[in-house]
Amino acid sequence: MREILHVQGGQCGNQIGSKFWEVICDEHGIDPTGRYNGDSELQLERINVYFNEASGGRYVPRAVLMDLEPGTMDSVRTGPLGQLFRPDNFVFGQSGAGNNWAKGHYTEGAELIDSVLDVVRKEAESCDCLQGFEVCHSLGGGTGSGMGTLLISKIREEYPDRMMLTFSVFPSPKVSDTVVEPYNATLSVHQLVENADECMVLDNEALYDICFRTLKLTTPTFGDLNHLISATMSGEMFRRVSEQFTAMFRRKAFLHWYTGEGMDEMEFTEAESNMNDLVSEYQQYQDATADEEPDYEDEEAYNA
Repeated sequence: MREILHVQGGQCGNQIGSKFWEVICDEHGIDPTGRYNGDSELQLERINVYFNEASGGRYVPRAVLMDLEPGTMDSVRTGPLGQLFRPDNFVFGQSGAGNNWAKGHYTEGAELIDSVLDVVRKEAESCDCLQGFEVCHSLGGGTGSGMGTLLISKIREEYPDRMMLTFSVFPSPKVSDTVVEPYNATLSVHQLVENADECMVLDNEALYDICFRTLKLTTPTFGDLNHLISATMSGEMFRRVSEQFTAMFRRKAFLHWYTGEGMDEMEFTEAESNMNDLVSEYQQYQDATADEEPDYEDEEAYNA
C-alpha cells in the first residue's frame, strides 16, 4: 500500500487540516471515534493510504499536528474529531512564534523540531511503503511558515526519495493579520523552491466562483480557469508579495524582529532574488502561446 503521511502546522494549517480530515472521514465512512460506519465496501478500499488500523477495529489518521502554542491544539481536541487522532501525535510548545518567521525557523521552532521529527519517524515506520508527505500550512504567520519550512527541509534530508507536497496558504491583503506577512511569505517561498516537489496554492472552485460571480461568465470553460490561473500566479500573487517585501525591506522596516533572532540580512536578499526568479519564470509560461494546429485538409490534398 502507498501510504501518505499528513502534517499540519500552525493555526491556519491545523484549522484547514481538521476540515480535510472531516471530508476524508466522510468519504471513507469513518465516524468521530474512528470506527467504520459506512454503507459500501468501496469505502474500505485503499483506506490504509490515510488511516492506520489500530486495535479494536479503530482507524487512526496518519497525521502529525504541530504548533508553537497550545491554543490551536486544544480547539482541535475539543472539536468534532478530537478523539480521532492519536494523542501522542499532538506536538506543541508554549511560547508561540508571534508571527515571526525567524522564531519559527531558527529559535522557538528549532527547539521543538526534534519532537516533531520523532513522531514523523514513528508514523513513517508504521507504513508498508510510504509514498510521501503532505504538509498543510500558511505562509503569512510564524509557525506554519518558519517552522513548517524547517520541518520540510528536515524531512527532505531524512527521506530524500519520498514525495513532498505542500498545501500552502498565501497571505492576502484582504484578510491580513500582520504587517510582516510579505517577509514571512517570501522567506518561506525561498525554502519551498528548494525542498518541495509540489505546492498547491490554487482551488478550481474558487477560480470558478471568480469567473462566474466577478467576471460574469455564464459557463466558464477550463480555458477561462487556466487564463485566470496564469494571471493570478504570475501577475498577482507572487508579484504582489514581492512588491510588498521590497517596499518594506528597502526601508529595513521591522527587520530587527528577525535579526534579533539571529537571522542575517543576506538571507532576505537571497529570498527576494528567488521570488523574482519565480515571477519571471511564470511570466515566461504565461507569455508562451501554443502553435496553431496544421491544416490537415491541405496536407491530404497535397499527398493525393
